[in-house]
Amino acid sequence: MKYLLTLLLSISVCAEAIIIRHDVADAQYKVPSTELPQLATFYFGGAHGTLIAPTWVLTAAHATFCVSPNSPILLNEKHYAVKRVYIHKDYTPGQSHDIALIELQQPVLGVTPFSLNTESDELNKNLWFIGIGGTGNGLTGQTVDNFENKGQMRKAQNTVALAQGPLLKFTFDKGENALPLEGVSGGGDSGGPAYTHQNDTGVIYGISSRVEGGNIGKYGVKEVYSRTSFFAPWINKIINGKNIDTLSDTKLKQLPSGLTEDILPHVCNDIRIK
Repeated sequence: MKYLLTLLLSISVCAEAIIIRHDVADAQYKVPSTELPQLATFYFGGAHGTLIAPTWVLTAAHATFCVSPNSPILLNEKHYAVKRVYIHKDYTPGQSHDIALIELQQPVLGVTPFSLNTESDELNKNLWFIGIGGTGNGLTGQTVDNFENKGQMRKAQNTVALAQGPLLKFTFDKGENALPLEGVSGGGDSGGPAYTHQNDTGVIYGISSRVEGGNIGKYGVKEVYSRTSFFAPWINKIINGKNIDTLSDTKLKQLPSGLTEDILPHVCNDIRIK
């Protein structure tokens, strides 16, 4: 069963914890679980979203395979029940429109939601990644999976290398081209934000979607995020209740690789937040 769960939370190369520089101590990347109160976690091994309004969490479509009405999610160390899931109608696994909204039954109090970046000014910006998934370094790639990581949160930096259409892309740089805490995502960080943070809130620029090509977690790998400036109109329409049936689906049309409808209930029960 552990093999299956690891497969599901990795979701081929679509799920994204934090892979770090080989020449910087892991302790520099580690942060407490309270580091980002706006960060939601869906399963005990990872998969994340970001609070963008009191009852709304923004995430990746592929991360919602076990999120449905009444599912529990963890946010700011408290449990919240899901009211409804909204998956972009044009989501194509492994390609584009990997974005979804989760509506909560009750508002999150005491946490200032992130703002959406709506400007097409992302190129060359230094942003943060965060998550509790697997880890490793740029020489080895991921060597610790999201279960072995046992919920340890890490935070890393990267620079937007491409901002085009619905996508942002980042490159895992090495040496003099790398930021002090350069990193990329690993298995279990899917749906988490690429963001800037000031005081008690921040701005979300992208949503962790997948890696591009081989060499997952190694130097040179390309990290792909869904671009919030491109999807801001869709996000606002869903939140405001406009054309939701024509703009969104309530469940994935295609389950992640390795997962079938027969075993879905058992898997979801095993990995849900307790």
